[in-house]
Amino acid sequence: MTTYTAEGRTAPPFAAGEAATLLGFLDYQRDTLRWKCSGLSADQLAAPLAPTDMTLGGLLMHLAVVEAGWLNLTFAGGVARPSWLGEMDPDDDTWSFAAAASRTTEELFAVLDESVAVSERVVAEALAGPDGLATLSQGEEEGGRVSLRWILCHLIEEYARHNGHADLLRQAIDGATGE
Repeated sequence: MTTYTAEGRTAPPFAAGEAATLLGFLDYQRDTLRWKCSGLSADQLAAPLAPTDMTLGGLLMHLAVVEAGWLNLTFAGGVARPSWLGEMDPDDDTWSFAAAASRTTEELFAVLDESVAVSERVVAEALAGPDGLATLSQGEEEGGRVSLRWILCHLIEEYARHNGHADLLRQAIDGATGE
């Protein structure tokens, strides 16, 4: 069983440059999601909390899709093909939640970790370039290219919002609470 703890999360730096601060907050949010989902069985990760069909396993899959979508596909132009991408239905907004229900706990964490690993590679390469956080995406969103800075801020927001959902789901499953 995969186990993460609140104390094991990567804390964002208090005094660092912009890139290190953004990446620190993103890592913290990623670790928070892992913690909220850790120590649970596949059945527990697939348990929704009425009236929603949202699940913790679905959040792991959804955020893997978000990572891959923004950093790998939109920003870097698809430098790596996630193992699960061929299964995904881009027209189905609920695909990640349905796909999560048939995966083991280990598979769900592996899907997220696969997306995060590619994201970290993409970000490191961009930060090593001349434009750093100002580097623009290869793909366009709503008619324009977006900066790496914007994408990192968006990912932090996406994780933080869904971590709020994860708090509620986890408490409904086994009563566990915390930040």
